[in-house]
Amino acid sequence: MAHNNNNAAYDLSLFDEETSYGSAAPKRDREETPEKSSSGARKKKAKVVQLPEEELQRIRLRRHNPIKIALSTICALVISAIIGAIIVGQVQLTELNQQVITAQAKLEDTQSIYIQNQMKVEANLSNAEIEKYVQEELGMTKASNAQKEFVTLESGDKAEVSSHREENIFTKFIESIKNLWS
Repeated sequence: MAHNNNNAAYDLSLFDEETSYGSAAPKRDREETPEKSSSGARKKKAKVVQLPEEELQRIRLRRHNPIKIALSTICALVISAIIGAIIVGQVQLTELNQQVITAQAKLEDTQSIYIQNQMKVEANLSNAEIEKYVQEELGMTKASNAQKEFVTLESGDKAEVSSHREENIFTKFIESIKNLWS
């Protein structure tokens, strides 16, 4: 195999701004051109791309399709409205969540106050407090054995009502039914 000394792939002079684009000639071939050897200065090629006149006229005269413009405007408005609705919904949701949080905090505070008041009422209604109030404010005392009257029943748990009422047939019938059930 013969070794090729052509290093065109590594020739960085091909990419210099002063060289012409698309020239794949090696450096030694470019130096031998009569232009460069006689003037000593390298010529720069124009980097601007020239379009044909009819292409320029076609680009200038191109009109945008009004239907496409209208559709794209409507789509942009619809997307903006949807995004706006989402943002407004999130703001409302956040406000409602904040109201729920404040209402829960107020409820917890109110329940705490209720429990405290309930405990105060129960403390004030204890037997010792009631006895103290009755003795000091109302001047009452505990009943002694002399004040107590005991009642005994000899015939058991039977009670009779002694009243004279006029009884007709209907009331007698109703009373007899009541007596059957008792």
